[in-house]
Amino acid sequence: MTQRKVRPFMKLTFRYFAMLTVCMLLSWCQEIQSQDAVATSSKIRIEATTEPEGWKVFRGDEMIAGYIASQDGRPVIYPVVGPGGQRMTRDYPFTEKGQFEKADHVHHKSMWMTHGEVNGIDFWSNEEGCGTIVQTAGEASVDGDAAVILTQNDWLSPDGERVMSDTRRFAFYDEGGRRLIDCDFLLHAPDASVNFGDTKEGSFGIRVAGSMKVEADQGGIIINAADETNLDAWGKKSPWVDYSGPIDGKTVGITIHDHPSSFGYPTRWHVRTYGLFAANPFGYYDFEGGEKTRGINLPKGNSIRLNYRVVLHEGGLKADVAKKDNEDFASQPRPELSTP
Repeated sequence: MTQRKVRPFMKLTFRYFAMLTVCMLLSWCQEIQSQDAVATSSKIRIEATTEPEGWKVFRGDEMIAGYIASQDGRPVIYPVVGPGGQRMTRDYPFTEKGQFEKADHVHHKSMWMTHGEVNGIDFWSNEEGCGTIVQTAGEASVDGDAAVILTQNDWLSPDGERVMSDTRRFAFYDEGGRRLIDCDFLLHAPDASVNFGDTKEGSFGIRVAGSMKVEADQGGIIINAADETNLDAWGKKSPWVDYSGPIDGKTVGITIHDHPSSFGYPTRWHVRTYGLFAANPFGYYDFEGGEKTRGINLPKGNSIRLNYRVVLHEGGLKADVAKKDNEDFASQPRPELSTP
């Protein structure tokens, strides 16, 4: 039997083919590893903290928000970092006041939820004799592309008696060019009826970065859905309001959307040219004039829902985008929240 000879050029072809295959496999593996690394670096995640008690939200290695369970007697979200890396809420009083900031309204801590009159007790301020909000339970998780913080809290009188309770849920999303924080609240009257007083001092609040505020004269502007601006937007009902201005030379903005399922929709806005940006569904007299009302009474065992979406965006307001965002938010049912 004759043995067939393998010609030299065929040996080279086989060797070349084998080397090419190995190179292609290595390249494919490296591409997969690179894709995995990019995916990992952009994933949203959450970590518990002990000093202070709460959580930190990350996108990859970048911290994008912090939740503090108790800051001078109330939960707050700080810092709040926009898609461009800028801190979009006021740093004071967490740090010394910076440029364009004033050492005023020490109770305006970044992002918070309180009210100025609850059964006659001031939970908005944090001076002696004011109420406090104490976390009684809390958990955090990643749900799909959102980092979710869910807490239950008691609102306590200066004597330590429970006035009411709440369940609050915050969901943090990163969409690349912008970031979203869905803020859902269930206010509950577990022990007795609760009265939310008629005052401008409330309720879901943000204090914008010092350079963003209108009074910094750096180009900051407040605009609502009716195209009312700055002082004219104060106290008006609107499904959304935007507060935009520069940080470190770049224009950024915060839009807060109210959901149709929220009590008092569309809410009134306690939004000020000095940087306060608050949705207040309970106030009337300070905004509209006339006689002060008796406020809103919540019978024992009943609850009120408040649902807001905060959009942190780059650039100034684009009204068509805000309108579309509001329509999208309005079409989305809010998550179930159980009473504490």
